[in-house]
Amino acid sequence: MLQNRVNPFGQIVKTAHRGAWLGNRGVIHNAGKEIVRQFKVKAWITCALQFRGRHREIMQPNRWTELFFLDEATAFAAGHRPCFQCRYADHQRFKMYWLKGNSGYGFNMKTAVTEIDNILQLERIAADKTKVSYNESLDLLPDGAFVAYQNNAYLVKAKQLHLWTAAGYEKPIPFPVLDEVQVLTPKSFVNMFTAGYVPHMML
Repeated sequence: MLQNRVNPFGQIVKTAHRGAWLGNRGVIHNAGKEIVRQFKVKAWITCALQFRGRHREIMQPNRWTELFFLDEATAFAAGHRPCFQCRYADHQRFKMYWLKGNSGYGFNMKTAVTEIDNILQLERIAADKTKVSYNESLDLLPDGAFVAYQNNAYLVKAKQLHLWTAAGYEKPIPFPVLDEVQVLTPKSFVNMFTAGYVPHMML
C-alpha cells in the first residue's frame, strides 16, 4: 500500500481506498516509492484518471508523483486546481470563476496561471510547512468548502456538514452552533465557489 492519497488537510496518507481524481505536486517520492517532501512545484494540479489512453506505472523514479483524491472538493481543500492539459475545459471554467470571485487582484483571462499559483501557494502552506486555514461563519460558506470540526474534516453541502473519510462521506449533521469555524479550503477557492464554480462532490 503506497502513501499517495490526499485528505482535506492536505496530508498524504496511506489507504486501501481508491480516489476518483489524480493529482500532482511534482516529484515528491524517492526510489523506494516513499513520500519525502510535501511538494516540489507551485503548480498543484488535479487531473483526470484517464487521458488519451495513457498508462503510468505509479511512482516511477524521477517522474512526478501520482496523488489521488476522493473528489474534486477534497482536491481543492488540499490546494489543487484543475490541470490545463487533461482538463482543459474545467481549467478554463476554473480560471473564469476564480477571476470572478477574486476580482481584487486585477487579473484577467490572459493572466498566466502561474500568477494564480503564486497566490495559492501562500493560501495553502505556511513557511513552517503547516496548512494555512482561516476562520469564517458557517452560514457564509458555499457548498464544496471544507471545514475542520472536532479534529475532523467536514464538507459543507446544503447547510449540513458531511464527515470526510477515505471511503466516502458519512451521514450529514446539521450546522453546529458556532460563531466561526476553521476553513480548510483556500480562501480564493471559497470565493470561486461563491462566484459559481461547483466542484465535483462524491455525494
